Amino acid sequence: MNEVVKFLCENPVTYVATIGLDGKPKVRPFQFMLENGGKLYFCTNNQKDVYKQIQKFPYIEVTTSSPDFRWIRLSGKVVFSEDMEVKKAIIDSSQLVKSLYQTADNPIFKIFYLEDAKATIADFSGEPPKEFSL
Repeated sequence: MNEVVKFLCENPVTYVATIGLDGKPKVRPFQFMLENGGKLYFCTNNQKDVYKQIQKFPYIEVTTSSPDFRWIRLSGKVVFSEDMEVKKAIIDSSQLVKSLYQTADNPIFKIFYLEDAKATIADFSGEPPKEFSL
């Protein structure tokens, strides 16, 4: 878990792939927020299409890469949470999120983590990828 969190903290702009309501793939940037209790948290807004997509198709894949050509892939089932302590921690840790939602109790501000997540960190070294169950 530590290696996965370190990679995500060093490369926080990730790309999230979902299945659109039209059945076609959709990819968009997301910021990794934080790890809490062994869960990797992200956030969104319940007015966005991505929120509706995840409600219907809760399995997503997340990826990002580093400047030295390493990458990570995460996959799992999205679980939305109303944990106010985690919401406050996210608001406090990101100026961007705070500017969008102002407070943790904003009703459109939604946080989620990946349940039964799998992570793979790989590179072009020829070494086998490192795999993690989170």
